[in-house]
Amino acid sequence: MTLPTIAVVGGTGNLGAAIACRLARAGYSVVVGSRAEESARKAADELGHGLRGAANSDAAAEADIVIVTVPFAAQEATLADIAPHVAGKLVVDTTVPLVPPRVMRVQLPPEGSAALKAQAILGEAVTVVSAFHNVAAHKLAKDVDVGCDVLVFGDDKQARGRVVALADAMGLRGLHGGALANSAAAEAMTSILIFLNKTYSVDGAGIRITGDLISPEK
Repeated sequence: MTLPTIAVVGGTGNLGAAIACRLARAGYSVVVGSRAEESARKAADELGHGLRGAANSDAAAEADIVIVTVPFAAQEATLADIAPHVAGKLVVDTTVPLVPPRVMRVQLPPEGSAALKAQAILGEAVTVVSAFHNVAAHKLAKDVDVGCDVLVFGDDKQARGRVVALADAMGLRGLHGGALANSAAAEAMTSILIFLNKTYSVDGAGIRITGDLISPEK
């Protein structure tokens, strides 16, 4: 079976680079996107693993699945940039609404979550799924077991399943988290994890769901 081509928009950042490398090692064709094509190409060359670099809009146009890995402050502009190139595609939004300097305080946007904001910007022609909110990028960048679950949210169960499969391919455990609106819980949890990191001197706290989970049908 031919694997989909993945674009990691904002892929020169810590989280994007880590996701791109893990997917490339799993056999996916991955394009690293950046606002500047030159920066994207340089980052792709430095990361290796057969990654290619392109401007965000070009990366999105080429890909079957687009993963957006930018800070909250850049989310709206980035989505507007790629919007003409993602109609009919699956867009995975990883945005966490952190508002410096109070990043240890939950500050969800008026839309209810960054994921719902993404869906509003991209429109109904795009299937938005959110994931990878609670994984420490510096741990994901290492070729080790991160020991963290990835909650995946979206209104389309089949689309969620595709992102669960991506997380599994990356060596994580992807879990269905329900509707896109539920993304608010994972987005908010990031601020709590940052607080835990500081309070308890933890090096990148994550979440793990307990119990004997039986995988649902795809």
